[in-house]
Formats: sequence, structure tokens, C-alpha cells
Amino acid sequence: MSAPDGADDPVLKAFGQFVKTQRQLARVSQRHLARLSGVSDSYLSQLERGRYRPSAQVVTALADAFGLAPKALYAKLGLLPEDDDATRPGVEEAIIDDPRLGQPQKEALIRVYRSYLGDD
Repeated sequence: MSAPDGADDPVLKAFGQFVKTQRQLARVSQRHLARLSGVSDSYLSQLERGRYRPSAQVVTALADAFGLAPKALYAKLGLLPEDDDATRPGVEEAIIDDPRLGQPQKEALIRVYRSYLGDD
């Protein structure tokens, strides 16, 4: 049996981790995010593990579910040029991508950041 199309792709693994972290920060289950985005929960699980390359429709649906601009997720997949504004990390993305922070620290920082913006 052959491996899924993204089995060893570091970009897909990073994208999957980003989706998982966004879901955890939103405090929703895979099943709930699947319902919000119209993606099956088994497919979402595979995406979070970096096993598949999502279609443009799936990327857009996930972005909408998270309240993000789709271009932010396209940039995470490497589908936008490096000099595009979407590839520059925003505050939340920088917090999420910082390996020095644990999950509880990331959640706390993002809550504080959102409270300053009035988005909490």
C-alpha cells in the first residue's frame, strides 16, 4: 500500500500542526471543526497529521471556520510567493510558531492579545 500524497512533506506537516493549533486555540474538537468547515472529521485528522495536501476549497473552508483570511493558510502551504504580505507572520502566528512556548502559554498570550483588540 502506498503512502498518502503528503506522508513525508515537511510543509504539509507544518500546515497540519498550524491547523491543529488553531483548532486547539479555538477550543473546538476535530468533529466540531469538521462540521464548521464541511470537511469530514477523518479527513481533518489526516490533514492535522500532515498526510494530505488539501484542495483550495478545503483551505478556504478551514480559513473561514477559523475566521482567518484564506491567503494566510495558502501561505502556510507555500502557495503564495515569499514576498507576499500573507507570508509575514502576524502576532498570533508568531505566537503559535514559537517553539519556546508551551500550549497553555500560547493560549494565554493569544487571549491577552485578542482582548487588546476587542476580539476576545
